[in-house]
Amino acid sequence: METKPLALIIEDDIDQNLVFTTALERAGYHTESIMDGLTAQKRLGEVVPRTIILDLHIPEVEGMVLLSQIRSDRRLVKSRVILATADAGLADELQAEVDLVLLKPISFLQLSHLARRFI
Repeated sequence: METKPLALIIEDDIDQNLVFTTALERAGYHTESIMDGLTAQKRLGEVVPRTIILDLHIPEVEGMVLLSQIRSDRRLVKSRVILATADAGLADELQAEVDLVLLKPISFLQLSHLARRFI
């Protein structure tokens, strides 16, 4: 039996988190939802996800800090980072550091199609 790739969804908005989780699961991923930066830091030290959906504005540890840690961790060099934010200016600044930028609101269908391309 083939193992599904892991996607971490780091998003504190419950509704948006559910959209991401459902879309990625339908695209063939095993998902884990994380609602804050501290928990995300801990989990990123334990697993190597194929895809990371990252919101910039999350509690405890900001998404920009997490992004910097992800990009400096050799274990995560092949992990795809999808930045999900409503902050268009900051998204422009960080575009070179991520694999994809999605500006909120993000539709279920849009994310599902994109996730399939990353598998």
